[in-house]
Amino acid sequence: MRLNLFSAIFVGNRFDMQKDINLRLNPKDASEVDTIKRVFASETGIALKDINAVRIIKRSVDARQRNIFVNLTVRGYINEPEPVQMFEATGYPNVSGGFKAIVVGLGPAGLFAALRLIELGICPIVVERGKNVRDRKLDTARISKNHVVDPDSNYCFGEGGAGAFSDGKLYTRSKKRGNVDKILNTFCQYGASTDILIDAHPHIGTDKLPGIIERMRLQIEASGGEVHFQTRMEELIIESGKVRGIKTHRGDTIEGPVILATGHSARDVYRMLKRQGVKIEAKGLAVGVRVEHPAELIDCIQYHNEAGRGEYLPAAEYSFTVQAEGRGVYSFCMCPGGTVVPSASGAEQVVVNGMSASGRGSHWSNSGIVVEVHPEDFPEYTQYEELCLLRFQEDLEKLAWQAGGATQVAPAQRMYDFVKGKQSGSLPRSSYAPGVVSSPMHEWLPPFVSNRLQKAFKEMGKRQKGFLTNEALLLGVESRTSSPVRIIRDRETMQHIELKGLFPCGEGAGYAGGIVSAAMDGERSADALSEYLKTNRLL
Repeated sequence: MRLNLFSAIFVGNRFDMQKDINLRLNPKDASEVDTIKRVFASETGIALKDINAVRIIKRSVDARQRNIFVNLTVRGYINEPEPVQMFEATGYPNVSGGFKAIVVGLGPAGLFAALRLIELGICPIVVERGKNVRDRKLDTARISKNHVVDPDSNYCFGEGGAGAFSDGKLYTRSKKRGNVDKILNTFCQYGASTDILIDAHPHIGTDKLPGIIERMRLQIEASGGEVHFQTRMEELIIESGKVRGIKTHRGDTIEGPVILATGHSARDVYRMLKRQGVKIEAKGLAVGVRVEHPAELIDCIQYHNEAGRGEYLPAAEYSFTVQAEGRGVYSFCMCPGGTVVPSASGAEQVVVNGMSASGRGSHWSNSGIVVEVHPEDFPEYTQYEELCLLRFQEDLEKLAWQAGGATQVAPAQRMYDFVKGKQSGSLPRSSYAPGVVSSPMHEWLPPFVSNRLQKAFKEMGKRQKGFLTNEALLLGVESRTSSPVRIIRDRETMQHIELKGLFPCGEGAGYAGGIVSAAMDGERSADALSEYLKTNRLL
């Protein structure tokens, strides 16, 4: 086994050092610190009495074969104490007297952009159309209870953005675009479990994430930044090819360069940009359904065991990618032990998404299964130019709303019935609180989407026996996988390609997908804004 010596100091007649090794253990042994310590001693030849502590620094589950293993990277502290703090904290100065910059939106991109501006000595003025995260909870509850969507406070808009109530998964493949470790350490600094620094697919949970987001916002305010809730940007102030600030819906003017982090559902922002002549373009996305299985069934399938996951394994995840008629069909935002939630952001829409609490203890597991869509796939929408797929999204969500009875009830169909082109005579229980109604989704979904989903489900059923079943429920529609528009920016300066002083970022700008990648994009935008100020001798 390969050993990595991190540090060693000779003291008297002994070595004080840290050593990392890789271990492959069964789930039970991987859960017991004393066992890990004994195996560490055996593998390294170091006396057990000299090992003060062991710490797991990386962990992943290997469920590819019938025998399940947990892969660990373990750090041993030999003749030296284990450090108390497991994360690196960032210091934030007071910037109340600093140069002011505007951040529009307080989702992951805007939140981390504001914190990074403070690090750089710049005072962020944050405007957020929605409410604080505590009041958001009341509004999201009303969606399920009263079927009424507040267009400014819902699962998409408000403090924390769509990320606050959409599971809190922190896995990203975008490591080259920023410092993933810093993002994760910052979450830990404000209350996240340090397990997110360890796990291959880190997850905070919707029960924990809102409080963490609130504490991060309080840090912005404690450092002299400003956060203005229920304040909607109405237009950009543009003069001589530069963005000088914004106007709000109250008629107020705020001056300064702008980081635009409005999220993938701010359709009014895209229309405003088009109206003001700001260069944008249509961007491909993916649409489909959310699939809900009994969690126990997914555990049995993924862990190759009729008994399920047992005592020592987490709720099972899955990931699929299938090619169907020249387009990718794939799983999206898989939520083991989770719930399906209503994610509409306006009237006459039904949109579904998934989330799970930190314990992932729900009776169900769900995932979006979506089909890639490109602007050229729907020529009937070309009349809308840059907003063609936005209009496609809107029409699809209205179809789902009508199919659900013009409420937030979701149209639904058993998976095998959908594949066979048959409306379901009954539906299984669902976690979706507003309720479900049987609907022939195979008929009203665009054939471009439904035909590919049917083929993909058949293929998924071949790959994972038991996945294609009438115990699984499809709910419609999953349409907010990403932005349908890209706000075009320069690769080097991160500024809009034509407007100086405008820094589009995050999912809403079409440059990120998920909490961590949006957060990294927000930090990079803050860095770019700082360079812009220095270049123009404003900082």
